[in-house]
Amino acid sequence: MKIEAVHAFIMDNLEGVLPLNTWGETAYFYNPNRVLKRGTYFGTIKEKDGENDKSSQLDREGIWRLNMGVQKATFLKTFSFTPARPAKGCIIEGPWNFTEIDQITPHPIYGWMNWMAVLNPSVETFEICKPLILDAHARAMKTFNKRVKV
Repeated sequence: MKIEAVHAFIMDNLEGVLPLNTWGETAYFYNPNRVLKRGTYFGTIKEKDGENDKSSQLDREGIWRLNMGVQKATFLKTFSFTPARPAKGCIIEGPWNFTEIDQITPHPIYGWMNWMAVLNPSVETFEICKPLILDAHARAMKTFNKRVKV
């Protein structure tokens, strides 16, 4: 999969999406009609290591990570437990290899918040990610609606 194909899926299939290039990544917010300053965050495509996130070694040639903030039930269905919040500057503890390509894992830092991640998903793995992206979008819509009291 190419980043452009993932971006196109998000933009072509989800309503009210506002993409922002920020923090060395493309962040996706649910924010119909730009009601809020940014909206509700539901996913990112990260192409480089950040100061506080080097766990996936995104400095390797051509490596990028898709991140999705899914609903708790979806996260638990996939991983069976929510990892503990890591100490500042650390990653979550568990049996995952956050540098492995094409494997869906909890997000190395935000897994405790029900975020999932995958490095360079294959076409087959992206098919598994599509409903996860839809789930993350649905979670963002619920949060957005609570914030604006719809």
